Amino acid sequence: MSRIKGKDTKPEMLVRRYLFAKGWRYRLHDKRLAGKPDLVFPKLKTVVFIHGCYWHGHDNCRYYVIPKTRTAWWLDKIGKNKQRDKENFLRLKKDGWKVITVFGCEIKHSHRE
Repeated sequence: MSRIKGKDTKPEMLVRRYLFAKGWRYRLHDKRLAGKPDLVFPKLKTVVFIHGCYWHGHDNCRYYVIPKTRTAWWLDKIGKNKQRDKENFLRLKKDGWKVITVFGCEIKHSHRE
């Protein structure tokens, strides 16, 4: 698990390149905001989280498969990730930010526009 990246992942880079090419400018991983959003648009007061389907428990997604070994541990870990995501979402909403969540499966090659 130490080799799993938290920043500059492939889905994140795809979204960043697309938005930059369209002329949008943003900040990356602002530590002052809850959950350190992947992209921050200060002028629009909008943040974007780009989540991996597995690590954030994307429901009804074919990429979220529960492992056969240590199932209880993994369910607990992913459940805590989902709870933390929800708390960060509510904290940002309370502070007046618009929150957009993009899952990895939504930007797979077959779904890109």
